[in-house]
Amino acid sequence: QLQLAESGGGSVQAGGSLSLSCVASGRTGSSYCMGWYRQAPGKEREGVAAIDYDGAANYADSVKGRFIISRDNAKNTLYLQMGSLKPEDSATYYCVARHGWCPVLSDYDPPGPDFAYRGQGTQVTVSS
Repeated sequence: QLQLAESGGGSVQAGGSLSLSCVASGRTGSSYCMGWYRQAPGKEREGVAAIDYDGAANYADSVKGRFIISRDNAKNTLYLQMGSLKPEDSATYYCVARHGWCPVLSDYDPPGPDFAYRGQGTQVTVSS
């Protein structure tokens, strides 16, 4: 089993930046695909970004050029740097993981591909 714990959410004005972190614990020895999903009230879940163990990343079209996903395998930590934030980025952001290589998120309509593990989520609110 893998446990995921997010931190770093908060409130920011449109155009601002926020960073999220996710620490993995438990069976961290495997090469997991890790990523971020988000879900806003009344909307379907949306895959935001995903990154393979070797650092290869892919993004949803809605965040390309604004968000950067990264990971530090030695620290079992996943990051998401969010810039040029928009009110429509407001959502609960979840850290997720799955075995094997990452799916290409832009190939999927919401709710996106399934991930076996998910954290409790952290709230991001962007005001206009």
